[in-house]
Amino acid sequence: MSSRPSTLLLLALAAAACSKAPAATSPAPTGALQTGVSAADLRTRLYAYAADSMRGRQAGTPDNIRATAMIAEQARRIGLQPAGENGTYFQDVPLIRRALGPDAGLSVGGQPYTLWTDFAPIDRGAPARAIEGASAIFAGRLADTATLVPASATVGKVVVVRARPGTPIFLAMAQVSARYPQASAIVFGNQDAIVKLAAQYFEQGQVSLKDDDAQPQTAAQPALVIAGNKLTTALIGGDIETLPPGTSGKSVRGSLSFVETAAPARNVVAILPGTDPALKGEYVALGAHSDHIGVSPTPFDHDSLRAYNQALHALGAVDPFTEIDPAKRATIHVNVDSLHRIRPARMDSVFNGADDDGSGSMGLLEIAQAWANATGADRPRRSVIFVWHTAEELGLFGSEWFTDHPTVPRDSIVAQVNIDMIGRGSASDIVGGGPRYLELIGPRRLSTEYAQLIEAVNAKRTTPFRIDYSLDADNHPENIYCRSDHANYARYGIPVAFFSTGQHSDYHQVTDEPQYIDYDHYASVVQFVYDVARTVANRDQRLVVDKPKPDPKAPCRQ
Repeated sequence: MSSRPSTLLLLALAAAACSKAPAATSPAPTGALQTGVSAADLRTRLYAYAADSMRGRQAGTPDNIRATAMIAEQARRIGLQPAGENGTYFQDVPLIRRALGPDAGLSVGGQPYTLWTDFAPIDRGAPARAIEGASAIFAGRLADTATLVPASATVGKVVVVRARPGTPIFLAMAQVSARYPQASAIVFGNQDAIVKLAAQYFEQGQVSLKDDDAQPQTAAQPALVIAGNKLTTALIGGDIETLPPGTSGKSVRGSLSFVETAAPARNVVAILPGTDPALKGEYVALGAHSDHIGVSPTPFDHDSLRAYNQALHALGAVDPFTEIDPAKRATIHVNVDSLHRIRPARMDSVFNGADDDGSGSMGLLEIAQAWANATGADRPRRSVIFVWHTAEELGLFGSEWFTDHPTVPRDSIVAQVNIDMIGRGSASDIVGGGPRYLELIGPRRLSTEYAQLIEAVNAKRTTPFRIDYSLDADNHPENIYCRSDHANYARYGIPVAFFSTGQHSDYHQVTDEPQYIDYDHYASVVQFVYDVARTVANRDQRLVVDKPKPDPKAPCRQ
């Protein structure tokens, strides 16, 4: 599931001080795949797909290309028909990566400073002004706007400002840029901790979806820089904590330009043809996302990190910065110290994404396998189109591209089912969790009939799920409705249903591994999704859309 804005930044910084204790683990898989939906099959698939060797499957890297190749090969083996481009299972998604150019660097007074250690340039998506030969000026402290220097004093300058601790730096960047639009660069000084954080997030470059209709930004804007204490002092020649606004500094040399390159990415698209000649031209779409968030440049102590995050989670923390009381913190250290007496720290840098969304991706393969083995009335009358979207974690880019450029007529898609993070949901994972727990988001928003159908299918189960609709509330602060791939189908008026077992303490952490999945619960969810999709596929009439359709170009709103 895609993060809320800045969540990755928060988690990356919090992880630097983490500690954690081990939890019960699932054994590694054995045996051949079976014919129906089974926990054993799902375990076998997921251990392969979310292995360390897959390196976190980040979109725009060869690791996600390798992951999509694995999915396509399994789809071929199952007997699904290719439904991508040019007779293949793949639909290319035009991602671009913006990263610092090869000549990037910065020096003051002949002394070079180390990129990503002493300073971190921030890409604003537009050409940055040249900084070569520009002189620095201390503009003041953002906490006292009355004493900030006027814009006229900053034209062509490297403008250094001080933000007090706790200031949302990225929000402040926009405000300072608006105040000093003719500066050569804007430097947020004395930010040692934020430099390290920004390096984790920006060093590899930012990936986005190429917009052929967008007008390129050609007007140069001030370069944005987060600087550590050493560089800040060099720029101004003293401590900005005490110097008066307007203090002149030294001139700089260097370049902070960003360049664009293509980033490889592709959706996997496959079809199981329907059996009814009158209905097989319509499709039930089943979706998950193939990508996760890659590899951390800094390894973490796996058990320590997991203990820390579980403690936060137990306190109901959403933000990793939530304070833990000293007694609780002492317990964590005791657990970790005891563990390390048994074995050394296990360093971990791969974001495996077993639940997010290895569980959904492998769940789709299991559903496809079950349908391929079905006969008679169990075969779908309508066709089923399986889409493994790429780049969900980067901004739902794969599903945006597919719904804007579908490989089947868009109006032939009668409904979409999205599965993202469906392998957990225990009482220790989420408040109210358990073996019958399941979250459902979206069906009521476009089709009352779809919501009623899902409830009816659930009621027929021997052990019905206890479906949690709380996150589907209008204007919910978590905004989950807009944070996974179904949202891009819904914007075109396609009825959607998003199934999940919810967030947990391993969300977007290196500890989201196959050993922590509840495979029996996982298999139950996959079977339920199969039953829902089969019911939609075998109806005489397509679902009625009785709610207003959104503007497909408008921002998503929950």
